[in-house]
Amino acid sequence: MPEETSSTPFLTIFSPSINLVFVNEPPPKNIRVKINEKEIPVPLNTTLFQLKRQFNPEADLIIYNGFPAASDYPLKQDDEIVLIEKGKIPSSEEFECFMMARHTPGIHRKIKNSVVGIAGLGGLGSSVAVALARVGVGKLILVDFDVVEPSNLNRQQYFADQIGMPKVEALRKNIAAINPCVKVETYQERLDRSNAERIFQEAEVVVEAFDRAEEKAILINIVSEKMPDKYIVAASGIAGYGDNNEIKTVRFASKIFIVGDQTTAAQPGMGLMAPRVGIAAHHQANTVLRILLGEEK
Repeated sequence: MPEETSSTPFLTIFSPSINLVFVNEPPPKNIRVKINEKEIPVPLNTTLFQLKRQFNPEADLIIYNGFPAASDYPLKQDDEIVLIEKGKIPSSEEFECFMMARHTPGIHRKIKNSVVGIAGLGGLGSSVAVALARVGVGKLILVDFDVVEPSNLNRQQYFADQIGMPKVEALRKNIAAINPCVKVETYQERLDRSNAERIFQEAEVVVEAFDRAEEKAILINIVSEKMPDKYIVAASGIAGYGDNNEIKTVRFASKIFIVGDQTTAAQPGMGLMAPRVGIAAHHQANTVLRILLGEEK
């Protein structure tokens, strides 16, 4: 008998040859940079001086990525350039860009749409007003019946050539020099029960910045009784040159905050001085900011 042979089938697989073709992508035609905080596209290989000639040939100073630049450089992706023309006030659009870049657009919009009232424009009130103007609060309502005196200059936000001017007008002028986009409404009158509601009807927050304790109490009572929807940020105990950390912000009631050490009143040998008044004023300003941003509900 013939011998049986077993045959194992073979499967042959042919691998197709794969040719990989590497294609060099063309370099981007544009890069994006920020000029005066506004992001724009510019052609690749644009230089710093070319950008200046295109956007502001009158600029006296170029700030390149945070430093003054005297030499030309090729621009790179995400470079930041500020072109400054000495003595020229930035436009409203440029101010918006600067503020949004510092605060983020959402936060800036909330601050810009806010209204804050300030009662008393001495060391506390004038400093709070300046701080809020710098962060871009949309509207400030300023109230004070007094004029600038030489003794005010040790702690208040006025200048020697403003002595004799009504404080409301002097501070309006100073705020306009800091941030001309802030609306300022002024009242050169004493606050009392007959006018406080009319004056502060638009304000979301009222800052109490009076000198005398009885005036402080009257304003807090008026706002609490007649305008219970409004927040009050008051101050008590800010005289002298005591420990910085004794100045505290206390939530006295749901819508009342009091800043200070609660004890140190102005008296002979313990006057009001710029550093400690400034600490308290910036406590007040920051509390106002937190309220406007919904952080103190």
